[in-house]
Amino acid sequence: MAQLLRRKHAQKDFFVYDVLDATPKDDIGSMEHPMFTLSKKPDNKIRHYEHNGEYIEITPSVLGLATIFDKDILIFAMSQIMAKINDGEEPSQTIQFSAYDLLVSTNKATSGAQYERLKSAFKRLEGTRIETRIKTGGKEITRGFGLIEYWEIIRETRDGRMEGLEMKLSDWLYNAIIAKEVLTISPDYFRLGKPLERRVYEICRKHCGQQQKWSIGLELLKKKTGASSTLEKFRMFIRDIIKSNHIPDYLIYFDDDKKDLLIVRPRVASEPVIEQHKPFLKPQTYETAEKLLSKHRLDKYAVEAEWIDWIKDKERPQSPDGAFIGFCKMKVASL
Repeated sequence: MAQLLRRKHAQKDFFVYDVLDATPKDDIGSMEHPMFTLSKKPDNKIRHYEHNGEYIEITPSVLGLATIFDKDILIFAMSQIMAKINDGEEPSQTIQFSAYDLLVSTNKATSGAQYERLKSAFKRLEGTRIETRIKTGGKEITRGFGLIEYWEIIRETRDGRMEGLEMKLSDWLYNAIIAKEVLTISPDYFRLGKPLERRVYEICRKHCGQQQKWSIGLELLKKKTGASSTLEKFRMFIRDIIKSNHIPDYLIYFDDDKKDLLIVRPRVASEPVIEQHKPFLKPQTYETAEKLLSKHRLDKYAVEAEWIDWIKDKERPQSPDGAFIGFCKMKVASL
């Protein structure tokens, strides 16, 4: 059974830009629509996707379509830009960063081979061309564009390691960031080793959010993921994901009464006691809890369940976010 990938840099805080509060951000447009291939092999097929009047055509470069793992670069970039915006700084469509920080932040190894894979990912992102009528930031871009305008290595060591990188995002993606059409995602997203797991998480995060329950038909889910398998095989893949039960933040299962209807619930809402007493917490609160607890190998959801059980007979806290973080600190101090 598939498991979450280990944290390759567990000795450090998972996201290296804590000072800038660069928590992982994903753009709503590509969370909603299948813009990245799920194949780990070169995918040279032109993709056409249309749903509810929204149309996308994705054309690969000679190296193939950009993959769901290549998207980690864009998530890293979006996170840095949003951190600057939140800090009141002037954002830029062009960003400079360390390749090492990118790899550590997205839970990748920092070996020489990984730097070569990074080059290929940049080439696919630049080469993949998209034509769409989807709006970002209130603007409709109908011309074709790449996911990034360009990338370049500013410095490279003799052993082939990139020390400095520069990248310019596409107008379409940058418009989405400026309009704050992004969502915070779990850092454990980067520990999902299977492409379909990542795509399913994105769809759950986009559509379920913090609702107590959300449902989707299997055929529509297949369409939204961009999976090329038959419905029968896709059903088998989803059953494997359900059995592994490690999609961050969400519990997924098939409805007992309706065939091929998937039910999605936030994990903390899956227990009856939590549904009755759980105050809503901000995504940033979970991120802060993760940083406090992961060093001590404590699961934020398990600690949250303890906290909810602890407060159920007490007066409801006026500031649930502050109260939960205080409980996490108390839990750590008691170890």
